[in-house]
Amino acid sequence: MAPAPRIRLLSETTSNRIAAGEVVERPAAAVKELVENALDAGARRIAVSLEEGGIGRILVEDDGHGMGAEDLSLALERHATSKLAEEAMLFRIATLGFRGEALPSIGAVSRLTLTSRLVDGTAHAISVEGGRKSAVGPAAGAPGTRVEVRDLFFATPARRAFLRTPRHEAEQAVEAVRRLAMAWPEVAFRVEVEGRKVLDLPPATREGRIAALLGADFAGAAVPLEALRDGVALTGLAGLPTHHTATGAAQHLVVNRRPVRDPLLRTALRVAYRDMVPAKRFPVAALFLDVPPEAVDVNVHPMKTELRFRDAPGVRGLMISALHRALAVGASGAAPEGLATTPALAPWPMRGPAEAPGLEGFAEAAPAFPGWRPPSGPLPQRPRGASLPLGFAPPPPPQPLPDFAEEGPLGRPLGQILDTYVLAEAPDGSLVLVDQHAAHERLTHEALRAQLVEGGVRAQPLLLPAVVELPAGDAARLLDQAPALARLGLEIEGFGGPGAILVRALPALLGAPDPAPLLRDLAAELAEMDEALALEARLDAAVARLACHGSIRAGRRLAGAEMAALLRQMEATPRAATCSHGRPTVLRFGKAELEKLFGRR
Repeated sequence: MAPAPRIRLLSETTSNRIAAGEVVERPAAAVKELVENALDAGARRIAVSLEEGGIGRILVEDDGHGMGAEDLSLALERHATSKLAEEAMLFRIATLGFRGEALPSIGAVSRLTLTSRLVDGTAHAISVEGGRKSAVGPAAGAPGTRVEVRDLFFATPARRAFLRTPRHEAEQAVEAVRRLAMAWPEVAFRVEVEGRKVLDLPPATREGRIAALLGADFAGAAVPLEALRDGVALTGLAGLPTHHTATGAAQHLVVNRRPVRDPLLRTALRVAYRDMVPAKRFPVAALFLDVPPEAVDVNVHPMKTELRFRDAPGVRGLMISALHRALAVGASGAAPEGLATTPALAPWPMRGPAEAPGLEGFAEAAPAFPGWRPPSGPLPQRPRGASLPLGFAPPPPPQPLPDFAEEGPLGRPLGQILDTYVLAEAPDGSLVLVDQHAAHERLTHEALRAQLVEGGVRAQPLLLPAVVELPAGDAARLLDQAPALARLGLEIEGFGGPGAILVRALPALLGAPDPAPLLRDLAAELAEMDEALALEARLDAAVARLACHGSIRAGRRLAGAEMAALLRQMEATPRAATCSHGRPTVLRFGKAELEKLFGRR
């Protein structure tokens, strides 16, 4: 039997190269660390140059404070930093970097030359190759710091072998600079790749920098948001639900001037847009969070792109509620009048069916009961054991339709196309096309949400409970959430076998849907949900499923008053520009677009 290996200390060179693997995983990481050092040094102009994707050469120049000869040598020692004056500051980090590992880590796996000059001093330089330092010597240079990195990972060829093409590595490095530029709009950034300028951003306001990085299209399709709670401030721009992309690359999240990809914040963003953006599409946003330094730990990830908040639920709730308020605009593009914040699931009050202009007429568009309205008083209770036919209690009698002469931003209805789309003429002369099912789905969703905020969705008891057979796993999933579903007006319980569910009541607002498809869809929704989501988020997702089953379908012919009521209610309903699945509910064709289609311009 071979003897047990002895424990020994690694050499300083080897340990530095291992540490470098945590901090510098690719050229983009080296660029990020060097640019962050420049920002912490007070730079107002930063220039980056890349060759061979940063593998061959990285050059970062800044006009920051600079360093003297003594500091140059210390800067290449591990755990040497100017960013922590005392140990207590470790719990109140107010800089981008603080551990003093970037320069020695990069120097351990490359050929690095560091040149720096104080404003009132002379320039000096020092070199390091594979972790071996040279002496500090005089040099020529402007005030500030110049860092040149050549042959990245030459000392660790195994890591270099896992890098991708130079073009891809360059793109990642440019993206790292773009994210830092978003967080520091007052600083000018320039990036060159193979001698070609790919990014040139002069100093700007925050709004100007957002427009420069995300484009004029985003600036025209975004709404501002601002929220403050317990010392945590959130500001920025959130893209309207109709403005989305195929990836999350256009989501910029900044915490205390630090670009992050924190899972908690990304989840909050996803939850806020959950039922407004199509599946596998991503909203666009530039959000800036200011948190007291002692309330956030930035040292939980080697790249410091993930954070730990002292009050994580509070931060998540603030972000979701602020986004909900900002996005609560009607289909006309304006927020419904009287919008204000309320607690719990929906951070805004939504008008109930009887309060929204024109819904009285639209109530007659319910698929099963012409003239149906949500009950306003206490609902009748079905006596247990009563022998009655399967179904719902009969609806109240129809009410006369109101006069819809008043015209709103979506205009007056002209007719219906394919029994699916409502065609209207807006006051500005543009043509408006509304998908009646998608629009009514959103209206039903918001009405259900409003009832939920007020204490619970009103339920309509079945005259005779219905039994629905589901796979055992789906049934168990639904029964586990039975108390939450009861708040949505859906009363269920187990019945005999493992897959049987007894349905005693359904949400009154839905009319009379078949409970089987509804339960199957809800079970699928619960299966896809992240268990870490708060109850409110899970209920909101379930509300979206319920709304789909209670909406008028394509192929149903509407009367003129019903079409007008639909348009008025869309104007008065938050988030009515998209359905609960994120698809658009309304399209506009202006005069210029029509003239272009007909070759008039």
